[in-house]
Amino acid sequence: MAAKKSSSGRKYGKAAGKSVKRALHKEKRGTLKSGSGRKVTSREQAIAIGLSEARAEGAKVPSKRTAKKGGAKKGAAKKGAAKKGGAKKGAARKGGARKGAAKKGGARKSAAKKGGARKKTSARKKTAKRGAKRSS
Repeated sequence: MAAKKSSSGRKYGKAAGKSVKRALHKEKRGTLKSGSGRKVTSREQAIAIGLSEARAEGAKVPSKRTAKKGGAKKGAAKKGAAKKGGAKKGAARKGGARKGAAKKGGARKSAAKKGGARKKTSARKKTAKRGAKRSS
C-alpha cells in the first residue's frame, strides 16, 4: 500500500510571516492593541492579530477554522451544560434590576450569618412544640 504523500507547499506566505513577526515584536514592547483598544498580553493573541492583518492585506493565509456541526458525541454533553450555565450568567448580567436584587440578597446572606434569621425560626419551632404538648 502506498504511503500518503505530504504536501510540501507553504501554508503561510512570506508576507504573512512578516506581519506576524511585526505583531509579536509590538506585543513584546507592549504597544500592540486589540480591536477594543486594550493592550495585548498573550502571545497567541498577537499571532492571531498578525494573521488577521495579513488576511486583510491579501497575503497567503489559510482561512479561519470554523466549528464543525457534527462534532464528537462525547463532548456534546459537556458543551450543552456549558451553554446552559452561560445563558444564566448572561441573563443575570443584562438586567439592571437584577443587579440591585443581587446586592440585597448579599445583605440578606450576611444577616443570616449573624444569626438574626435563625433566632426567628427556632422561636417558631419552640412555639409549635409547646402547642403540640398542650394539645396532648
